[in-house]
Amino acid sequence: MIVGILMALAAGSLISVQTMFNSKVNEAVSSQTTTALVLGMGFAASFCMGVLFEGVEFFALKPMQAWFWFSGLLGIGVVTCVVRGVKLLGASNAILLVMVSQLICALWWDSVGWFGLETVTLTMQKTIGVTVLITGLILFKATPKRLKTVSN
Repeated sequence: MIVGILMALAAGSLISVQTMFNSKVNEAVSSQTTTALVLGMGFAASFCMGVLFEGVEFFALKPMQAWFWFSGLLGIGVVTCVVRGVKLLGASNAILLVMVSQLICALWWDSVGWFGLETVTLTMQKTIGVTVLITGLILFKATPKRLKTVSN
């Protein structure tokens, strides 16, 4: 479980750094070019690492639902939306919204058992947790009112 927690924390950190890098690339080229570069480099690196670490097993594809083969296409939407979101909202606001959206969707998909997931009961504790997270987002986004100081 510790390894899983560390991997999830590392993923969150890497997503934040990648988002900043993607944002800077997007300042020089279009969103579609940024997406193609990011996913193309990811493909090349993943392919090389797969062959290096797994050898011929890398090419042993097991049967699965046909639509799962197209999950890489979702990456186009992910990269494009995050890059544009950062450009329009700023990094912290965009990433906060991404996190809230991920949590809500994951909770929803878990509770209905979509995509072959084991059904997890939606409890009051989980609902409160999501509500607290969204409240935190609103508090983070809200700008405090400044008190006017009276000059002598």
